[in-house]
Amino acid sequence: MYVVKRDGRKEPVSFSKIEGRLKHLCSGLQIDQSTLAQKVITNMKTAMKTSEVDELAATMAASRGVYHPDYLKLAARIEVSNIHGNTTDKLLDLWRIMANHMHLNRPCPLIDPAILPFVEKHADALQQALDFERDFDISYFGLKTLQRAYLVKNHEKEILERPAMMWMRVAIGLHYPDLDKTLETYDILSRLEATHATPTLFNAATTRPQLSSCFLLSMKDDSIDGIFDTLKQCAMISKFAGGIGLACSNVRSKGSYIKGTNGTSNGIAPMLRVFNNCARYVDQGGTFHYIAPLTT
Repeated sequence: MYVVKRDGRKEPVSFSKIEGRLKHLCSGLQIDQSTLAQKVITNMKTAMKTSEVDELAATMAASRGVYHPDYLKLAARIEVSNIHGNTTDKLLDLWRIMANHMHLNRPCPLIDPAILPFVEKHADALQQALDFERDFDISYFGLKTLQRAYLVKNHEKEILERPAMMWMRVAIGLHYPDLDKTLETYDILSRLEATHATPTLFNAATTRPQLSSCFLLSMKDDSIDGIFDTLKQCAMISKFAGGIGLACSNVRSKGSYIKGTNGTSNGIAPMLRVFNNCARYVDQGGTFHYIAPLTT
């Protein structure tokens, strides 16, 4: 059985190397790394990438968190180590990759190219401010959430950002061209002393800088045009991670007369199912969907 290393080389599976890696990450923790290493190898398959081995080890460690909380700490350390192994530690290199991202031979920038000159101008100061050790302060479940939704990925769903890079992207997006405020905000965010809401973490410094969390809408009109114009508004807001509160008290009740067709209304329940399905289809950055009826 062999593993595929990050540089593409194949190497026979080594129990001592897996145990040694776990031992290195177990510093200060009450962990039986030998037993955990055995469980990891038992569940391995040949030709696994070393990054996949890390994911397996983190999952196995997290599953033992019910026995001792140190296993969850180890799982978080493995995840951070894996992210660091798969990503660059150079901020300017990352921003150039994201600004010049291509898909199907067409430009598809992941960040706003207009901000790149600011990063290039202050690359040394921004790089020096980065503290990747603070990534290890994030919990395992927090890291899994970041990986699933918040860290920038390319079109192949490969994570490009480290958590520290995400905090810096948010700080830059909020404050550029003010370097001092950018660095101050990064320091606060990376220390986990404060954070921003989902749309800000998703969209700061991107080509879609929509940073607002919640939008309150009322139904435009009790008509086909009014209802579906409002539905389009909801879809556009949800597309860029906004939460929606919808007032629909002006929509006629079930059994009400419809002059245009000489029929009767089915009420708001079928209409709200359409809005609900819209929220599920046009979700928030591929992650969340939420439309709350305020009044009915």
